[in-house]
Amino acid sequence: MAENTREIVLDTLLALERGEELSHRLIRAVLDKYNYLEERDKAFIKRLTEGTIERQTELDYYLDACSSVPVRKMKPLIRCLMRMSVYQLLYMDNVPDSAVCNEACKLAQKRKFSSLKGFVNGVLRGIARQKGNLPMPDRTAAPLEYLSVKYSMPLWLVQLWTDAYGAERTERILRGLLDIHPVSLRFSTNISEEEHGKLVRDMEQAGAVLRQSSLLPCSYMVENTENIARLPGFTQGKFVVQDASSAMAVEAAGIKAGDFVLDICAAPGGKSIFAAEKTGAGGRVLARDVSGKKTDLIEENIERMGMTNITVEVHDATESDESMHGRADVVLADVPCSGLGVLGKKRDIKYRVSPEKLLALEELQRAIIESCWQYVRPGGRLLYSTCTINPAENENMVRWILEQFPFELEEQRQFIPGEDETDGFYYARLRRK
Repeated sequence: MAENTREIVLDTLLALERGEELSHRLIRAVLDKYNYLEERDKAFIKRLTEGTIERQTELDYYLDACSSVPVRKMKPLIRCLMRMSVYQLLYMDNVPDSAVCNEACKLAQKRKFSSLKGFVNGVLRGIARQKGNLPMPDRTAAPLEYLSVKYSMPLWLVQLWTDAYGAERTERILRGLLDIHPVSLRFSTNISEEEHGKLVRDMEQAGAVLRQSSLLPCSYMVENTENIARLPGFTQGKFVVQDASSAMAVEAAGIKAGDFVLDICAAPGGKSIFAAEKTGAGGRVLARDVSGKKTDLIEENIERMGMTNITVEVHDATESDESMHGRADVVLADVPCSGLGVLGKKRDIKYRVSPEKLLALEELQRAIIESCWQYVRPGGRLLYSTCTINPAENENMVRWILEQFPFELEEQRQFIPGEDETDGFYYARLRRK
């Protein structure tokens, strides 16, 4: 193993603690930067970084129980170093405990914390000795605290989901969020059955392991691939990265050939592209988002996929555009949300969200719907969707829409981690009266 892999992980965790970037983006950038490393070293960096983030609540609980200094009072570098070291001790069996402790002490010294080498060594060796018998909250006396530590989820989120779904279902959700989450691809519906079959075979020959979705035949879960852009068919625009639940939402919108579809929060463009495939050459999709950075991403995906019936514009969805009133056959409103359905892929969201932020998001969602509902022509459809499992942003929000505006509910669906093969996702199809 390359000598600096642990230091790369340490610096990545420190950058995340400073809030510089979301974990999935930062990890991707780090792996690109160190692409010259051997595959096993890159795999080590990815697993240790993601695992430390995902298990942070649990790791902090053990550290607080075994250390004289609470985690919150540790120096940021020592805090990150201790977390990543405890993760190795508990979840990386192929790394000897002695190596974990020794490398942690070396890193502490290298980064000018020589005086804390004894502390680092003592705490880590203490945890190593107690492996398999570390303290846990009592499941009977403190059931929510137990679930919080066991599944490494902030306590307030465990409480939120227990209130909404009950204890048994909440535990299934928590377990599901910790499962391995493969990359999800949707094959273009513009390619023939023959091309579809060849694409599957080519990907498998390249080493990828594919599993077709039971929800949509054009959707696949793909494992054993680190770089999607290197898969056969990527540069030719034969597939997009899109979860089956997201594609199902577009499928449920009832888009027909020749329709005009307005996607008001469109980045990175997956729904717009699927909608454009459905409208065909006689239809049109207008994809909007709030910034040039986001619309650039949409443009990039549109160009790669070879779509010619999509127009892209920068537009803030909270600002009503009267020129669009009554014009759209379908409005796709995949609104900004808490992202609590995709915690298995974007592991640090659970530490960034808060009850106050949830309330602010609900206000933003209402503001977007108030500005955009009139874009739907009478008889047309509004497809409201989120990638969260928070009822306040989903069923409760749709109930508010039905109370405030002239729509009727035609269909709604909630995808649940641990129960469905997809990310956590919600959609509702509403028809304008």
